[in-house]
Amino acid sequence: MSDIIHLLPDSVANQIAAGEVIQRPASVVKELVENAIDAEAGEIHVLVTDAGKTCIQVIDDGKGMSETDARLSFERHATSKIREAADLFALRTMGFRGEALASIAAVAEVELKTRPAGEELGTRLLIAGSKVESQEAVSCPKGSNFSIKNLFFNIPARRKFLKANSTELSNILAEFERIALVHPKVAFYLYSNDTELFNLPVMPLRQRIMAIFGKKMNQQLLSVDVNTTMIKISGFVAKPETSRKKGARQYFFVNGRYMRHPYFHKAVMDAYEQLIPAGEQISYFIYLEVDPANIDVNIHPTKTEIKFENEQAIWQILSAAVKESLGKFSAIPTIDFDTEDMPDIPAFEQTRPIEPPKVHYNADFNPFKTSSSSSYGGSGYSRPDVEWEGLYSGLEKASRMNEPMEEEPFAEDTLTGMAPEEEEKVPYFRETLSSGASASFYGNEATVEKGAQHFQFKGRFILTSVKSGLMLIDQHRAHVRVLFDRYMSQIRQKQGVSQGVLFPEIIRLPASEAAVLESISEDLSAVGFDLSPLGGGSYAINGIPSGIEGLNPIELVRNMVHTAMEKGNDVKEEVRTILASTLARAAAIVYGQVLSNEEMSNLVDNLFACPSPNYTPDGRTVLVTIKEDEIEKLFSK
Repeated sequence: MSDIIHLLPDSVANQIAAGEVIQRPASVVKELVENAIDAEAGEIHVLVTDAGKTCIQVIDDGKGMSETDARLSFERHATSKIREAADLFALRTMGFRGEALASIAAVAEVELKTRPAGEELGTRLLIAGSKVESQEAVSCPKGSNFSIKNLFFNIPARRKFLKANSTELSNILAEFERIALVHPKVAFYLYSNDTELFNLPVMPLRQRIMAIFGKKMNQQLLSVDVNTTMIKISGFVAKPETSRKKGARQYFFVNGRYMRHPYFHKAVMDAYEQLIPAGEQISYFIYLEVDPANIDVNIHPTKTEIKFENEQAIWQILSAAVKESLGKFSAIPTIDFDTEDMPDIPAFEQTRPIEPPKVHYNADFNPFKTSSSSSYGGSGYSRPDVEWEGLYSGLEKASRMNEPMEEEPFAEDTLTGMAPEEEEKVPYFRETLSSGASASFYGNEATVEKGAQHFQFKGRFILTSVKSGLMLIDQHRAHVRVLFDRYMSQIRQKQGVSQGVLFPEIIRLPASEAAVLESISEDLSAVGFDLSPLGGGSYAINGIPSGIEGLNPIELVRNMVHTAMEKGNDVKEEVRTILASTLARAAAIVYGQVLSNEEMSNLVDNLFACPSPNYTPDGRTVLVTIKEDEIEKLFSK
């Protein structure tokens, strides 16, 4: 039998490794910027073209590399950070495995110019697909200059699965923000297609947060600072009143490294229990410093998941630190006592003998005596005259109301409560559903009784009579279904009606969110939004879709941007679905809103004009039919 197992070529092995480390252009930016920080750079420039698909350039003024180091750095597992396995548990650098440059060189065309501080000439190295094409001496500034072109040029399948430029740029900005937030003593600059997006000089941490997310963050942040023998916690948490359903900025950093940690996230949210509405999130920027021997950062290819040795103890310390910060800055409601009117509490004297309390009462007091001769507490007392008969005056009337009423002859007009000539003015529920809708309602059993009036139950459900029994419709979900189909039609046909606002609203977005807004601006315009850029991530909202007056346009636009970011969709139809769904939920009638019979009739008519009236766009039930035989069973006994 011939041998069938063989070793993979280095180029193929590097491409496989690159699939774990380099997933998209944002991964290249992350790895190169972290290497620049490890090289003790004080200033880092990042330039991307076409969201990194065409070119990514990272320039730093760090240590630089010699000719030998420059060549060796692209070999797999070549690193200057660790010498033996024990070094893995004493890491204080961003990179250490030596896989980043090898993985990048395996899937892109790389040009490196680097020079250490003590040398007159630097090194220029060209690599494509893990193959060194040239190496020569050049004159270049101190530090390193990486230029990554045509990412995934030799793996067409991987390049095909890259998202739209706006989505990839948003991912680059997110990675850039995470690194900039943890290194305020390093200056960062980011350019996209020759347009400056970030200019972050050296500044304190609080100012760095404001420079990235806007000056409003300064009024929202409360500082956290706790130092124990196990862990040091610092950073900022937001005030409870700034909570939001989407778009909260939540960052954990440990020893200068960004991480995701759902367990510690619960510790922070536990401190806000009963301070923010259910389902809402709070922003926080929390920096943890622990002994590197007590954590393991080598459990994930991108090093975003970290394992702690004492997670439960750190959970308690973190939750207590956040609660202390909220209490210190009076973010938690407290009970205020009026100290001026507080009674004096006498001090206990140990030398004074203890005596049982004595009860003083008037033995002659009788509340049923009408004479003024009796006294209580030294003052005259007389029982007031009370007309006891008046208290029972309503009982006879109430007993008559509980008596059974005589049955009145049946009249069809009593069903609707309106005269026949008035009934013609109100549009009735369609007598027979369309074939597509009726198939899901037990066929023809869902035919509505002609002339049936709609009733509203507890401001939430609409009740109407159908041939098969009783139909209950959730008014909010029904309106969401109707509005969703309407907005989708407007977006596709670009016939959205815009309602101009008297005073334009100004919305300010971070660079990562502004990039997403640019990608969906065409669909926003199609549905009726009129936005004009003001520069610096600011936009003026000059018009909103007709029919959503009274809603906050700033929060509405921000929610649509955050939803698009969370979904990660760049397909036009999916983005349109997100916009239409967000608008429909925001503009739909709320629970508790009282509707007239005409409004209920119009809503029901519009609902069954929809192709899928049974469910909302996200699959929730809109209506339920209770069959007549099920109702009869309730009265069978």
